[in-house]
Amino acid sequence: MSSSFVGFKTLLKKECLRFLRVAGQTIVSPLISVSLYLLIFGVNLADRITDQNGVNYLQFIIPGLVALGMLNNAFQNASSSVIVSKFHGDLQDLKVVPLTASQIIWAYAFAGTIRGILIGTAVMFVGEAFYVIHYDHFLPIGNLMMLLWFLTIGGVTFALLGLAVAIYSKNFDQVSAVGTFVILPLIYLGGVFFSIASLHPFWKAISYANPLLYIINGIRYAYLGVSDIPPSVCFTLTLFFMGVAYIFAQLAVKRGSYTRF
Repeated sequence: MSSSFVGFKTLLKKECLRFLRVAGQTIVSPLISVSLYLLIFGVNLADRITDQNGVNYLQFIIPGLVALGMLNNAFQNASSSVIVSKFHGDLQDLKVVPLTASQIIWAYAFAGTIRGILIGTAVMFVGEAFYVIHYDHFLPIGNLMMLLWFLTIGGVTFALLGLAVAIYSKNFDQVSAVGTFVILPLIYLGGVFFSIASLHPFWKAISYANPLLYIINGIRYAYLGVSDIPPSVCFTLTLFFMGVAYIFAQLAVKRGSYTRF
């Protein structure tokens, strides 16, 4: 086994253990937030909101919240790890370890994806519990393999973006600003809580430029069999956006700043 592969596994293990050691913050806290969304929107308002894409609102919102939890946590895992390492001066060690840029990128991407899928799966179980309480039966998953595909592609894409943003950022505030003013609005406006079919044509046209729309609708189609976007389009464009994110991450790892701020 080559030393570079050992280094890759070590970095991946380190990143996974990092978020597992603070599970209360990285896993429990997002679940509490999602549970509140489900309670307020999915349960209390489910019978007052018209059906979305032919399914009741609680059904519609569960895959959206799975996507919300997964994408946000994949981004946060990579970005928080890198920016904290930069602050403590540890990130510079990556310049001297026997790892290629691709191995560094994929170690952070896989760790972020693992955290994202863990959160997404936990959200799924919480959503199923709310659904059983409300309707007395489970909500079946339409296509498990397709669901895993879109969760994985979405997690990798956002972990790559988190890595790149953190390397280019010069302080905690810049990372926080990107997460708050760019990532979260894109997630919320990507169809988590509503179908874009209900939007005015102008806003509907703008929504098509949101890359998260295709990830979220891919997850919803795999879960429920309904989507605002044809699944073949979601499949193609999510791969394209992951490629763009990887190029962005490559540029950051090779040319970005590793120095302490």
